[in-house]
Amino acid sequence: MDWTRRLRLSHLQLLISLAETGSISEAARVTFTTQPALSKWLKDLEDSVGAPLFERHARGLKPTSQGHMLLGHARRVLSEMDRAQQNLAAMQEGSSYRVAIGTSPASAPNLVPAAIIQFLRLHPNAQVELQENTMNVLLDRLEQGQLDLVVGRFDNFAPRHSLCSELLYEETMRVISRPGHPLTRQPSLDWEALHAFDWIMWPVGTPIRSKLDIALTNAGQRPLPYRVESSSLIANLWLLQLSDMLSIASDRVADHFTQRGLIVPLEFELDALGTLGMCWRKGTESDPGITDLLDSLRYASANQIEFPDAR
Repeated sequence: MDWTRRLRLSHLQLLISLAETGSISEAARVTFTTQPALSKWLKDLEDSVGAPLFERHARGLKPTSQGHMLLGHARRVLSEMDRAQQNLAAMQEGSSYRVAIGTSPASAPNLVPAAIIQFLRLHPNAQVELQENTMNVLLDRLEQGQLDLVVGRFDNFAPRHSLCSELLYEETMRVISRPGHPLTRQPSLDWEALHAFDWIMWPVGTPIRSKLDIALTNAGQRPLPYRVESSSLIANLWLLQLSDMLSIASDRVADHFTQRGLIVPLEFELDALGTLGMCWRKGTESDPGITDLLDSLRYASANQIEFPDAR
């Protein structure tokens, strides 16, 4: 008999508890079972699989490569069942769909909201969950079934076997400051002028920081002086308002906040091009709700929808 047919959702939770606790005794405690019963279940499962799922050490358990693979499937199955429960509950409450979107901090602030509005026009009773984090974290959640779609920077994106991806657009990077900044009164700028002011920098490893570092390297320039390293777009905007510091933003982000009088893009050619795209799990596009969500992102991207200034 196929060993997978004997697995229950509770068994998948046992497997995850073993990995998270690294201890049979602790996993037995948190799952309200006994240590001998859990040890026997794990041995029987490994015998059925034909490979060890955990290495036994004096300090506890550590998943093998086969264990990591099976754990990934277990987490996805449990996430999908949790999402199924949420979707059924939403339908019983009158909602047609419940979708979860992840977005990176440096993504265009108007793109995802505009796509959500478009999606809600197609599904007026739908529910949308929006999470913000770094791309790596969001892509892990997407693979585990905790998210339906991820939108973010593709500059450092590495394709994953379980995911589909699509480039939405390319854009230039801009140096930005507060309105009235001394550099806004200069008709032309060079790197020396930019080095004269402190900077707000995105963290090392973020796509937008990598683009700036590449531009500096290509121009043969030394690192820019900075006082603040921040991945919070909102905090960065406030810091710009209250100081003469400079920062960098994508073209659409710069346009969005320039129209609201919050920042000014400086007259400086920055040799950096950024890309933004979306990712989803393979096979989920057969769901009409996911298809409409993808089309809503494409529509918002192509039409560069702007929201009116509510001030």
